[in-house]
Amino acid sequence: MAKLYFRYSAMNAGKSTALLQVAHNYGEHGYSVWIFTSVLDDRYGVGIVTSRLGPQRNAFTYDAALDFYERLKDARDVACVLVDEAQFLTPQQVRQLHRAAHVGGVPVICYGLRSDFLGEPFPGSAYLLTLADSIEELKTVCSCGRKATMNVRVDGEGRRIVHGEQIAIEGEHHYVQRCGSCFYRE
Repeated sequence: MAKLYFRYSAMNAGKSTALLQVAHNYGEHGYSVWIFTSVLDDRYGVGIVTSRLGPQRNAFTYDAALDFYERLKDARDVACVLVDEAQFLTPQQVRQLHRAAHVGGVPVICYGLRSDFLGEPFPGSAYLLTLADSIEELKTVCSCGRKATMNVRVDGEGRRIVHGEQIAIEGEHHYVQRCGSCFYRE
């Protein structure tokens, strides 16, 4: 029976790398996978899933208007659906993916952040934590050496940013992972 999976972590834990590895594993055995990524993430180009280590694959893009259930219900010969940047999914899209897995019989594996730079949940992630049949944390480390579970937005000089829109793709600022202690201390 197909399931909806959510694999989450703080920044820089290798979520996209893990997604690309799963796609490679399916492809190595001749299976077709559909990869989706958000149009919001254009760091390496629109419709490209890229690991900071270098590997990349083309992907379908999604925005808030895409109905995943409608898009996937007539998909033939798709062994697995992989979704990168899943925190940007809408609650309705998470439900559509859950339905696609359970009614359409295709496994759906979503990779994303659990929370934003202020420690607030992304709506897509909150729904994935609620509806996913399997939840797995991908681990990474804080600069202090503890397990990182939080994300911090910093400016070009490394100063923490504590105001702003929930979604801001890297540009003048970037994100770093922190443990809970460092998240509250900074």
